[in-house]
Amino acid sequence: MQAESLDLADRQVTADLRNFVSRARSADDGAIRLQAVGNVLAAYVCVLRPRVLGEPMPTVIGMRAMPLARPASLDSTVQLSAVADRLARMDADATNLPIPPMSVSESWAGIAAPRSGWQREADVETALLEQTAHRGIREVAARIPGQPGAAVVNNVRVPIWSEEIAGLGVALPAGAAFAALTLGFLPESSAGGTAALFSNGRWLRLSTDLGHVLVRPPSVLF
Repeated sequence: MQAESLDLADRQVTADLRNFVSRARSADDGAIRLQAVGNVLAAYVCVLRPRVLGEPMPTVIGMRAMPLARPASLDSTVQLSAVADRLARMDADATNLPIPPMSVSESWAGIAAPRSGWQREADVETALLEQTAHRGIREVAARIPGQPGAAVVNNVRVPIWSEEIAGLGVALPAGAAFAALTLGFLPESSAGGTAALFSNGRWLRLSTDLGHVLVRPPSVLF
């Protein structure tokens, strides 16, 4: 039986989840997968994904692991807005998060990243990731005309965020840097910092102490 609510470890975890949800909504106000096993909650959100069959955009998913005060069992994908609404209603010291009863179907949420077998490929300077993300954001803003439709915005974003970051020796798309920046996974002071880059089959994982970015090429999905 799945939990109807989660007891987060403390008020700081509640604040961290609230911040994570807010940041995720700024990128894609869609869904969040809440997966609780024992005393750990893994929260997944999709930042980028293909919108059209055959599109070269990779699927880029952000994940944060957070401690729970009590063991729980849950695997539910719900609207980000519904979780944000429940978090907004919680008092500053509250730690019990009610789970929205209505689940949603998202193709990315059914794609399970490997839990083991990851191979470390490189350490990537967080300064490079930050620069890549900001450059891409500027390019997207410069290319989008006034009052664009969703299709136009998507067509502009695809070549920018699917482009590989040069010099890594691994085909990491710029969208991974965008996700890491948007979700707050890069330290505030990036001077001298690094993120660990792992691979597992066709999956890539970019990890810092603040969270993980999972990347899967689009060809695997179709």
